[in-house]
Amino acid sequence: MPNHRTCRAVGAGAAAVVLACVLVLELPRGDAVAAAPPPPAPGPAGAAHPGSPGVIGSGPGDCGPGGQWPWDCVADCESGGRWAVNTGNGFYGGLQFWQPTWEEYGGLAYAKRADLAGRAQQIRVAEDVLVAQGWSAWPVCSKRYGLAGRMHTVREGDTLVSIARRHRVQGGWRALHEANRALIGPKPEAIAVGMLLTLPTPEPTAPTPVPAAPTPGQKPVPAASKPVPKPAPKPAPAGPKPVPAGSGAAPVPVAAPTAAPAAPGP
Repeated sequence: MPNHRTCRAVGAGAAAVVLACVLVLELPRGDAVAAAPPPPAPGPAGAAHPGSPGVIGSGPGDCGPGGQWPWDCVADCESGGRWAVNTGNGFYGGLQFWQPTWEEYGGLAYAKRADLAGRAQQIRVAEDVLVAQGWSAWPVCSKRYGLAGRMHTVREGDTLVSIARRHRVQGGWRALHEANRALIGPKPEAIAVGMLLTLPTPEPTAPTPVPAAPTPGQKPVPAASKPVPKPAPKPAPAGPKPVPAGSGAAPVPVAAPTAAPAAPGP
């Protein structure tokens, strides 16, 4: 029901004039009421309130003015979004790289330290760290945004087959597709550059056999050597050839031993 408000104004003077005025105020009805803007989409558990640094909005998220999910959110948490920060604590740049990590994952190709490299270069190195170590490389800030596990950032020329082979995904590209079906969709070839794909458990590698160390005080047993072959016995010299019976040949006489000469008499 509309509201009515009646006002009376009384003037002063010899002739009193009474003025009555009726003001009728009507509120808009039904569908004419302007709808209030919807509240911002909630972020993961632990995310800040809308409008504060590190906010995750709809979809991938909005991590501050011009920020991109997820690296600008992590940088906002790690360093206040200061990509060139060097506080002297041994960690550098927006994502707070430890110097040995920066060197191990190829950061020296861009700069001596992370704080001396650009934002895109720091993110490129962080993507390689994410493949090897997972989000546990940033334990506090990843927990704030609900990030966990190992992930691969799709780059130019990648396919699910090549990604699964490179990271030894157990079950191959089919397992990789299934783990990211909600993001990729039903077609495996629909991956796009920049996508963050969850990496399933890698295939176990066969352990390299290590020879057992000898027990202290025990002499190592030498490897068996090949037996030396014994020389074959030489054949005995052949005797005189037998004379066939009835050949008529006279036997060769054998000389009798010569008698020793008699000693001279006295």
